[in-house]
Amino acid sequence: MDLLNQRDAVPFTSAAGSTIRDLLSRHNSSIQKQSLAEARLAPGAATAPHHHAVTEEIYYILSGTAEMTVGPETRAVVPGDAIGVPPGAIHAIRNTGSQELVFLCTCSPGYEASDTFLAQ
Repeated sequence: MDLLNQRDAVPFTSAAGSTIRDLLSRHNSSIQKQSLAEARLAPGAATAPHHHAVTEEIYYILSGTAEMTVGPETRAVVPGDAIGVPPGAIHAIRNTGSQELVFLCTCSPGYEASDTFLAQ
């Protein structure tokens, strides 16, 4: 069994600008075909618009409020919301609240930095 507590995951800043903790992926477990990460954004912060050529993602909002843009659509998101991001879709999330935004991100296949492309 692979078990990793969030507080033991080393944070890093993604190319898009959020603070990420890799919870389970091929980089730290026996999981090979998907990944689970926790992401955080400070109040007022946003990720850079970006896409993934191969990876599909699901964001799940744990705390805070935000605006999520996927392709041409922007919607308000709150705790309990799940957002699907298909491969190739330009997307970004902006913290619209006064507290830190915390969300989970699942990726299939698993997240690889080399599959992140900033929008031009």
